[in-house]
Amino acid sequence: MTRSWDWATGEGLLGLGSPEEWDAAFERGERSLGTAAIGLAFNCPLEDASPRLVRATQLPDTDQRGFALTAVGTAARLNGALTPELYEVLRAAGPGRKSIAVNAVDDTLTFVPFRDLPPWLKRWAVYVTVRDKLEGWWLRGGGGCGASRVAGRAPWVTRHWRNGESRTSLVKGERAGCDCSFETAG
Repeated sequence: MTRSWDWATGEGLLGLGSPEEWDAAFERGERSLGTAAIGLAFNCPLEDASPRLVRATQLPDTDQRGFALTAVGTAARLNGALTPELYEVLRAAGPGRKSIAVNAVDDTLTFVPFRDLPPWLKRWAVYVTVRDKLEGWWLRGGGGCGASRVAGRAPWVTRHWRNGESRTSLVKGERAGCDCSFETAG
């Protein structure tokens, strides 16, 4: 029994489980293919859904491409793996914070075991981990000179107050032009 899908609004397409129906809609140039790709990620084996997800990430409509990348992240969540073609789609979209694929990359890093990631994504995972740790240390900081350890700031990052202005320095004491005393880590 074939279900009639509402391709104009996308309603009900998350239940799509037939790759053949998705292919037919793609050939007809239907509107909500990215939404339907999420349905394929939910309801089809990864091997069947993967070629359709790759095609969906190349749609001309930015919103539908975003939904297709959401489908890639969903596939990573549900299967704990991606196909080499899907890894290439993520690589082409770019893993950075401003990328359209940022959530799909984050889902992949969260739900696919590190040992199963391709080398470029392993390097990205290490970079993101280090960046986030340094950013966390930076953002937890506060207070004036010498209060870095007390304020929770990384011990090598110090805020200096001079003439009513605040500036942050990565060097200590006199070299930074500050005459404040520093607390040492005990």
